[in-house]
Amino acid sequence: MRKNKMLTVFAVLVFCFLILPLIIITVTAFGKGSAITFPIESFSVKWFIKVFTTKSFRISFLTSLEIAMLATVIALLVGIPAAYALARSGLKGKNLIKSVFLSPTIVPGIVIGFVLYQFLVLTLRVPVFMGLLAGHFMVTLPYVIRVVGSSLEQFDFSTEEAAWSLGCGKLRAFFRVVLPNITSGISAAFMLAFINSFNNIPVSMFLSGPGVSTFPATLMNYIEYNYDPTVSAVSVLLMAVTVLMMVIVDKTLGIAALAK
Repeated sequence: MRKNKMLTVFAVLVFCFLILPLIIITVTAFGKGSAITFPIESFSVKWFIKVFTTKSFRISFLTSLEIAMLATVIALLVGIPAAYALARSGLKGKNLIKSVFLSPTIVPGIVIGFVLYQFLVLTLRVPVFMGLLAGHFMVTLPYVIRVVGSSLEQFDFSTEEAAWSLGCGKLRAFFRVVLPNITSGISAAFMLAFINSFNNIPVSMFLSGPGVSTFPATLMNYIEYNYDPTVSAVSVLLMAVTVLMMVIVDKTLGIAALAK
Protein backbone atom coordinates (compact mmCIF):
# COMPACT_ATOMS: atom_id res chain seq x y z
CA MET A 1 0.00 0.00 0.00
CA ARG A 2 2.80 2.38 0.93
CA LYS A 3 4.62 1.47 -2.27
CA ASN A 4 1.53 2.35 -4.34
CA LYS A 5 1.27 5.74 -2.62
CA MET A 6 4.92 6.47 -3.37
CA LEU A 7 4.40 5.55 -7.02
CA THR A 8 1.34 7.83 -7.16
CA VAL A 9 3.28 10.72 -5.63
CA PHE A 10 6.16 10.12 -8.06
CA ALA A 11 3.75 10.04 -11.03
CA VAL A 12 2.12 13.31 -9.88
CA LEU A 13 5.54 14.97 -9.53
CA VAL A 14 6.59 13.87 -13.02
CA PHE A 15 3.28 15.10 -14.44
CA CYS A 16 3.72 18.49 -12.72
CA PHE A 17 7.30 18.70 -13.99
CA LEU A 18 6.03 18.22 -17.55
CA ILE A 19 2.87 20.31 -17.43
CA LEU A 20 3.90 23.32 -15.29
CA PRO A 21 6.30 24.84 -17.88
CA LEU A 22 3.53 24.64 -20.48
CA ILE A 23 1.11 26.40 -18.12
CA ILE A 24 3.67 29.12 -17.36
CA ILE A 25 4.35 29.69 -21.07
CA THR A 26 0.62 29.90 -21.78
CA VAL A 27 0.11 32.47 -19.01
CA THR A 28 3.07 34.63 -20.07
CA ALA A 29 1.75 34.73 -23.65
CA PHE A 30 -1.17 36.86 -22.42
CA GLY A 31 0.97 39.36 -20.49
CA LYS A 32 0.78 43.01 -21.45
CA GLY A 33 4.35 43.88 -20.46
CA SER A 34 7.18 44.22 -22.96
CA ALA A 35 9.14 41.37 -21.35
CA ILE A 36 8.24 37.83 -20.33
CA THR A 37 7.12 37.89 -16.71
CA PHE A 38 5.30 35.46 -14.45
CA PRO A 39 2.83 36.12 -13.00
CA ILE A 40 1.54 38.67 -15.51
CA GLU A 41 0.41 42.13 -14.41
CA SER A 42 -2.40 42.57 -16.94
CA PHE A 43 -4.11 40.62 -19.75
CA SER A 44 -3.49 41.27 -23.47
CA VAL A 45 -3.62 39.42 -26.79
CA LYS A 46 -1.38 41.84 -28.66
CA TRP A 47 1.50 39.34 -28.82
CA PHE A 48 -0.67 36.87 -30.71
CA ILE A 49 -1.51 39.64 -33.17
CA LYS A 50 2.20 40.41 -33.51
CA VAL A 51 2.90 36.78 -34.47
CA PHE A 52 0.60 37.10 -37.49
CA THR A 53 1.71 40.61 -38.44
CA THR A 54 5.47 39.92 -38.34
CA LYS A 55 6.53 39.27 -41.93
CA SER A 56 9.55 37.10 -41.08
CA PHE A 57 7.34 34.78 -39.01
CA ARG A 58 4.77 34.41 -41.80
CA ILE A 59 7.33 33.71 -44.51
CA SER A 60 9.42 31.30 -42.43
CA PHE A 61 6.30 29.46 -41.25
CA LEU A 62 5.19 28.85 -44.84
CA THR A 63 8.74 27.80 -45.74
CA SER A 64 8.84 25.30 -42.86
CA LEU A 65 5.42 23.99 -43.81
CA GLU A 66 6.49 23.50 -47.42
CA ILE A 67 9.83 21.92 -46.53
CA ALA A 68 8.31 19.59 -43.93
CA MET A 69 5.50 18.47 -46.24
CA LEU A 70 7.77 17.86 -49.25
CA ALA A 71 10.46 16.12 -47.18
CA THR A 72 7.87 13.89 -45.49
CA VAL A 73 6.17 12.92 -48.75
CA ILE A 74 9.51 12.11 -50.41
CA ALA A 75 10.59 10.18 -47.31
CA LEU A 76 7.38 8.13 -47.50
CA LEU A 77 7.88 7.45 -51.22
CA VAL A 78 11.42 6.22 -50.53
CA GLY A 79 11.00 4.78 -47.04
CA ILE A 80 7.94 2.56 -47.58
CA PRO A 81 9.52 0.53 -50.44
CA ALA A 82 12.81 0.42 -48.50
CA ALA A 83 11.09 -0.87 -45.35
CA TYR A 84 9.17 -3.42 -47.43
CA ALA A 85 12.36 -4.62 -49.14
CA LEU A 86 14.12 -5.00 -45.77
CA ALA A 87 11.16 -6.88 -44.29
CA ARG A 88 10.87 -9.28 -47.24
CA SER A 89 14.54 -9.85 -47.98
CA GLY A 90 16.62 -12.56 -46.40
CA LEU A 91 19.94 -10.75 -46.64
CA LYS A 92 22.54 -11.61 -44.03
CA GLY A 93 23.54 -7.98 -43.66
CA LYS A 94 19.96 -6.76 -43.23
CA ASN A 95 20.58 -5.43 -39.72
CA LEU A 96 23.63 -3.51 -40.94
CA ILE A 97 21.57 -1.93 -43.75
CA LYS A 98 18.90 -0.96 -41.20
CA SER A 99 21.57 0.65 -39.05
CA VAL A 100 22.78 2.70 -42.03
CA PHE A 101 19.22 3.90 -42.70
CA LEU A 102 18.70 4.78 -39.04
CA SER A 103 22.10 6.43 -38.53
CA PRO A 104 20.77 10.03 -38.87
CA THR A 105 18.82 9.50 -35.63
CA ILE A 106 21.97 8.42 -33.81
CA VAL A 107 24.43 11.02 -35.10
CA PRO A 108 23.98 14.46 -33.43
CA GLY A 109 21.96 16.86 -35.57
CA ILE A 110 24.67 19.52 -35.48
CA VAL A 111 27.13 17.03 -37.04
CA ILE A 112 24.66 16.17 -39.82
CA GLY A 113 24.01 19.85 -40.43
CA PHE A 114 27.71 20.67 -40.68
CA VAL A 115 28.44 17.72 -43.00
CA LEU A 116 25.53 18.62 -45.28
CA TYR A 117 26.65 22.25 -45.28
CA GLN A 118 30.15 21.24 -46.37
CA PHE A 119 28.90 18.82 -49.03
CA LEU A 120 25.76 20.48 -50.43
CA VAL A 121 26.52 24.18 -50.01
CA LEU A 122 30.29 24.52 -50.26
CA THR A 123 31.08 21.60 -52.59
CA LEU A 124 28.04 21.12 -54.83
CA ARG A 125 26.72 24.71 -54.62
CA VAL A 126 23.16 23.44 -54.25
CA PRO A 127 20.47 26.18 -53.98
CA VAL A 128 19.40 26.95 -50.41
CA PHE A 129 15.86 25.59 -50.72
CA MET A 130 17.00 22.32 -52.31
CA GLY A 131 19.73 21.94 -49.69
CA LEU A 132 17.19 22.41 -46.90
CA LEU A 133 14.87 19.89 -48.55
CA ALA A 134 17.69 17.34 -48.87
CA GLY A 135 18.70 17.85 -45.24
CA HIS A 136 15.17 17.45 -43.94
CA PHE A 137 14.62 14.39 -46.13
CA MET A 138 17.68 12.82 -44.52
CA VAL A 139 16.31 13.64 -41.07
CA THR A 140 12.79 12.29 -41.72
CA LEU A 141 13.65 9.10 -43.65
CA PRO A 142 14.75 7.07 -40.57
CA TYR A 143 11.41 7.69 -38.86
CA VAL A 144 9.52 6.40 -41.88
CA ILE A 145 11.66 3.27 -42.23
CA ARG A 146 11.55 2.54 -38.50
CA VAL A 147 7.79 2.98 -37.98
CA VAL A 148 6.67 1.42 -41.27
CA GLY A 149 9.19 -1.38 -40.76
CA SER A 150 7.66 -2.14 -37.36
CA SER A 151 4.22 -2.38 -38.96
CA LEU A 152 5.55 -4.70 -41.65
CA GLU A 153 7.13 -6.95 -39.03
CA GLN A 154 3.65 -7.57 -37.62
CA PHE A 155 2.10 -8.07 -41.05
CA ASP A 156 1.29 -11.63 -42.16
CA PHE A 157 2.93 -11.92 -45.57
CA SER A 158 1.06 -15.14 -46.27
CA THR A 159 -1.95 -13.01 -47.28
CA GLU A 160 0.19 -11.31 -49.91
CA GLU A 161 1.44 -14.68 -51.13
CA ALA A 162 -2.16 -15.88 -51.31
CA ALA A 163 -2.95 -12.93 -53.57
CA TRP A 164 -0.02 -13.91 -55.79
CA SER A 165 -1.32 -17.48 -56.06
CA LEU A 166 -4.73 -16.14 -57.12
CA GLY A 167 -3.21 -14.32 -60.07
CA CYS A 168 -2.61 -10.90 -58.55
CA GLY A 169 0.66 -9.32 -59.69
CA LYS A 170 3.30 -8.39 -57.12
CA LEU A 171 2.90 -4.65 -57.61
CA ARG A 172 -0.88 -4.85 -57.50
CA ALA A 173 -0.77 -7.09 -54.42
CA PHE A 174 1.47 -4.57 -52.70
CA PHE A 175 -1.04 -1.75 -53.27
CA ARG A 176 -4.19 -3.84 -52.70
CA VAL A 177 -3.07 -6.08 -49.81
CA VAL A 178 0.03 -4.74 -48.04
CA LEU A 179 -0.55 -0.97 -47.97
CA PRO A 180 -4.14 -1.09 -46.62
CA ASN A 181 -2.95 -3.24 -43.71
CA ILE A 182 -0.16 -0.86 -42.64
CA THR A 183 -2.16 2.37 -42.91
CA SER A 184 -1.80 3.09 -39.18
CA GLY A 185 1.98 2.71 -39.42
CA ILE A 186 2.16 5.02 -42.44
CA SER A 187 0.02 7.62 -40.63
CA ALA A 188 2.22 7.44 -37.53
CA ALA A 189 5.35 7.70 -39.70
CA PHE A 190 3.91 10.75 -41.48
CA MET A 191 3.16 12.51 -38.19
CA LEU A 192 6.55 11.75 -36.64
CA ALA A 193 8.46 12.71 -39.77
CA PHE A 194 6.48 15.91 -40.34
CA ILE A 195 6.77 17.10 -36.73
CA ASN A 196 10.51 16.34 -36.56
CA SER A 197 11.10 18.12 -39.86
CA PHE A 198 9.05 21.16 -38.88
CA ASN A 199 10.76 21.46 -35.48
CA ASN A 200 14.29 20.71 -36.68
CA ILE A 201 16.86 23.33 -35.72
CA PRO A 202 20.46 21.99 -36.15
CA VAL A 203 20.18 21.06 -39.84
CA SER A 204 18.06 24.12 -40.62
CA MET A 205 20.53 26.52 -38.98
CA PHE A 206 23.38 25.26 -41.18
CA LEU A 207 21.43 25.06 -44.44
CA SER A 208 19.39 28.28 -44.19
CA GLY A 209 20.41 31.16 -46.40
CA PRO A 210 19.41 34.65 -47.59
CA GLY A 211 15.64 34.81 -47.97
CA VAL A 212 15.16 31.14 -47.01
CA SER A 213 14.85 30.30 -43.33
CA THR A 214 12.70 27.85 -41.41
CA PHE A 215 10.34 28.89 -38.62
CA PRO A 216 12.40 27.45 -35.70
CA ALA A 217 15.57 29.12 -37.04
CA THR A 218 13.76 32.45 -37.38
CA LEU A 219 12.40 32.07 -33.86
CA MET A 220 15.89 31.38 -32.49
CA ASN A 221 17.24 34.49 -34.20
CA TYR A 222 14.35 36.52 -32.80
CA ILE A 223 14.99 35.32 -29.24
CA GLU A 224 18.63 36.38 -29.56
CA TYR A 225 17.65 40.05 -29.78
CA ASN A 226 14.17 40.14 -28.20
CA TYR A 227 12.66 38.87 -24.95
CA ASP A 228 9.01 39.79 -25.34
CA PRO A 229 6.02 37.41 -24.98
CA THR A 230 5.82 36.91 -28.75
CA VAL A 231 7.84 33.74 -28.28
CA SER A 232 5.34 32.49 -25.69
CA ALA A 233 2.47 33.31 -28.05
CA VAL A 234 4.14 31.30 -30.82
CA SER A 235 4.61 28.38 -28.42
CA VAL A 236 0.92 28.46 -27.43
CA LEU A 237 -0.17 28.50 -31.08
CA LEU A 238 2.09 25.54 -31.91
CA MET A 239 0.74 23.61 -28.92
CA ALA A 240 -2.81 24.34 -30.05
CA VAL A 241 -2.04 23.10 -33.58
CA THR A 242 -0.47 19.92 -32.17
CA VAL A 243 -3.53 19.24 -30.01
CA LEU A 244 -5.78 19.87 -33.01
CA MET A 245 -3.77 17.39 -35.09
CA MET A 246 -4.07 14.74 -32.38
CA VAL A 247 -7.83 15.29 -32.14
CA ILE A 248 -8.20 14.92 -35.92
CA VAL A 249 -6.14 11.73 -35.89
CA ASP A 250 -8.16 10.38 -32.96
CA LYS A 251 -11.44 11.09 -34.77
CA THR A 252 -10.28 9.56 -38.07
CA LEU A 253 -7.85 6.73 -37.31
CA GLY A 254 -7.94 6.54 -33.53
CA ILE A 255 -4.93 7.18 -31.29
CA ALA A 256 -4.78 3.48 -30.45
CA ALA A 257 -4.23 2.68 -34.12
CA LEU A 258 -0.95 4.63 -34.14
CA ALA A 259 0.43 2.47 -31.36
CA LYS A 260 0.04 -0.72 -33.39
